[in-house]
Amino acid sequence: GTDIDEKKAFELYQKSADLGNAGGINNLGNCYKKGIGTDIDVKKAFELYQKSADLGNAYGMNNLGNCYEKGIGTDIDEKKAFELFQKSADLGNISIAQYNLAFMYENGEVIVKDINQAIYWYKQSALQGNQNAQNRLEQIHAK
Repeated sequence: GTDIDEKKAFELYQKSADLGNAGGINNLGNCYKKGIGTDIDVKKAFELYQKSADLGNAYGMNNLGNCYEKGIGTDIDEKKAFELFQKSADLGNISIAQYNLAFMYENGEVIVKDINQAIYWYKQSALQGNQNAQNRLEQIHAK
């Protein structure tokens, strides 16, 4: 059953995190955020994402940004979320961070609206197969 697999995954990520692996720390954060192989603990998830991001992990940065954007395990701080999405997107192949960044540029609530930046980051995200980014691009061009 999936429960055994989830427990196993949790244990493996825990081992990896204990060894200081930034990706493992991020994955362990996902386990705590979603309750995979353990109880949900958003405070713990936030701390793990913070640790992963501090170690330079782009997924950790994006997930930490997500926590700040939505107030998961911490207070909402959209400026901080933007900075983390930017940092993560700049590191490269994280289509979700690029999408999140583009979305902030398109909406202009947290930062000054910049449709060209939005289009640029949606394109980067779409190039990596992000369907939502592709859809946003089509909607922007349809206007």
